[in-house]
Amino acid sequence: MIELPRHGFGGAPIGNLFQEVSEEQARATVDAAWESGVRLFDTAPHYGLGLSERRLGAALAGRSGYVLSTKVGRLLVPSPSPSGRDQEGFDVPAQLERVWDFSRDGVRRSLEESMTRLGLPAVHIALIHDPDDHVEQALGEAYPALAELRAEGVVQAIGVGMNQWQVPLRFVEETDIDVVMLAGRYTLLDQSGLPLLEACAERGVKVLAAGVFNSGILATPKPSGTYNYQPAPAPLVERATRIAEVCERHGVSLPQAAMAFPLRHPAIATIVLGARTPEEVTTNAALWSQPVPEVLWEDLESGGLLSKER
Repeated sequence: MIELPRHGFGGAPIGNLFQEVSEEQARATVDAAWESGVRLFDTAPHYGLGLSERRLGAALAGRSGYVLSTKVGRLLVPSPSPSGRDQEGFDVPAQLERVWDFSRDGVRRSLEESMTRLGLPAVHIALIHDPDDHVEQALGEAYPALAELRAEGVVQAIGVGMNQWQVPLRFVEETDIDVVMLAGRYTLLDQSGLPLLEACAERGVKVLAAGVFNSGILATPKPSGTYNYQPAPAPLVERATRIAEVCERHGVSLPQAAMAFPLRHPAIATIVLGARTPEEVTTNAALWSQPVPEVLWEDLESGGLLSKER
């Protein structure tokens, strides 16, 4: 079974998620993560049409002792309209476009092309990425293809990465995956993914918790911004504000609590945090290194702000 560090780096922002990041800033951000002790790095072809993979591979070249995760399910092919800009949230030229492909050949091709972009000798984890509308093909074709690659020693661990918990639960119950990346469904504001986590704990499947800030609302001491990449609804901002007030009484900031909370569940091995600047990395690292008193969680539970199940 693959060993996972407690803190990981999410590579979507250095793939120009929402806004452009320079080559120099992207490299400095990965360097800051490394210097902060981060040793798990996650990326995907989807992130900037391969830009994240290329940048992450270049930054990790010559280094060792890390765990690298990428994903399959979207092939990158030449775009019929290469003069435009990407329409899926990344500020990059649309020279390529994504094509869903969860077939055996598509999975193998995807991983081969990722390895070329990364320019690294190995990928440690391969995740089936967002098969929401392709569940049966992902179970029947993509999973067996990854199982073959694991048996061949091409990858050490395989799994699924999604923003929901129901489909990953099927993978845990019906296949022999090693890892689940769960984004946003086990956070201070959303513990809906508990059934998945309980199944993972029972079956020895390790969980990478991503989206611990729910896209932004939990990322600052005073809640604001987005929830699930949309403007945060007022009731959620109010609830997050109440959580922040309890945190403040215990000398803990809201983002500090948001990073600490998922790691309390025995199924969760790692939290994966995206970053676009070195300052974001060092700020988060300073917070995660500080202990959070147990009484904080007790007060949040007694105040009805946190589920008592875990």
